[in-house]
Amino acid sequence: MCPAFGGLRVLMRIDGTQVCMAADQGCLYGLTFVSHFYVARRSIVSPELMNVQISGGTMIDDLRRTIESIAADPSVRFIPVVSTCVAETAGIAEELLPKRVGNAEVLLVRLPAFQIRTHPEAKDVAVSSLVKRFGAFEKPRKERSLAVIGEIFPVDAMMIGGVLQKIGVESVVTLPGADLDDYAQAGQAAACAILHPFYERTASLFASAGVKIVKGNPIGANATAQWIERIGEALGLDPVKVRQVAEEERQKAREVFAGFSNLKGSVIVAGYEGNELPLVRLLLEAGLDVPYASTSIARTPLGEEDHELLAMLGTEIRYRKYLEEDEQAVLDYSPDLVIGTTALDSFAKERGIPAIYYTNNISSRPIFFASGAASVLGLIAGLIGKKEVYRKMQEYFEG
Repeated sequence: MCPAFGGLRVLMRIDGTQVCMAADQGCLYGLTFVSHFYVARRSIVSPELMNVQISGGTMIDDLRRTIESIAADPSVRFIPVVSTCVAETAGIAEELLPKRVGNAEVLLVRLPAFQIRTHPEAKDVAVSSLVKRFGAFEKPRKERSLAVIGEIFPVDAMMIGGVLQKIGVESVVTLPGADLDDYAQAGQAAACAILHPFYERTASLFASAGVKIVKGNPIGANATAQWIERIGEALGLDPVKVRQVAEEERQKAREVFAGFSNLKGSVIVAGYEGNELPLVRLLLEAGLDVPYASTSIARTPLGEEDHELLAMLGTEIRYRKYLEEDEQAVLDYSPDLVIGTTALDSFAKERGIPAIYYTNNISSRPIFFASGAASVLGLIAGLIGKKEVYRKMQEYFEG
């Protein structure tokens, strides 16, 4: 999958957006499929750049005409110009593109695959570009306000907001957001919580503006309590109240773990979303064995705490992984369950091992706080319990 897919998911979910893509016809075809499948049938508009336009020097003029035609629709408030490999190789001069046409803001977002390795990192590029352009950093900081960075689901955002309200946080804005105003408000936050380790550019942008950065996420008992305490410290909240709420949430998660005390088995986690290691931490805390974990992103300072903990507990960790490495891990460790990519899932099922697609089964459900732990562990328990069924299916098809 082209990495630009991740950036498109961020940009196209903003209300009033119409993407203008600077790409050749092949890229346009593939990414249009993605935009319709993953972003609720939203279309891409493009001048369909070909070699003759690029070599003839008409690319910028074609883009400007396309932007103006999009802006003729008064309902369009934002036109991200997404440039992929061919256009970036030819060179797009940002200063030759308008910053605003009619009612619409125009922003160039560079997402070439030769520069950006994975779609999670393309999300980081998109979010940081939006924050840099629209973030109201020049305005006074809002005390007790928090920006949360991480692609999460509405129920997670509600849970985070509810818990943080208990400790005295007065406003929370979550990015990627559905409104350009979210990005403006994020620039006024007093602190920024980075939930996923691949948001390096975004974290650096907030830090350079003097915003306090909070690492980690509320996954599992211990990390949840630690995360709440870090938020309290960053915002200067009442430490007694913060510790009280942190302990309450820690105990709730421990009660969930106690309900799964009989859950045993080994699990391999091998996704490409970039948020795999926090899931591994949750599984280990629940008493499961995770001998191997892999992710598509690079090792980052934002994920270093998870890396050190998992390595200490014996998990083999691979960054920038290849399918062949994941398949070898399945052969080496013979797990009871594989949570991986579609190709790895097929490889595991052929060997009678239960397997599910990481993106559709983990990234599509709550994972934070006690309720998230209960959701994930309930899924895991049901799958491990079906190992004999998978073996019977294997025998049936082999026969």
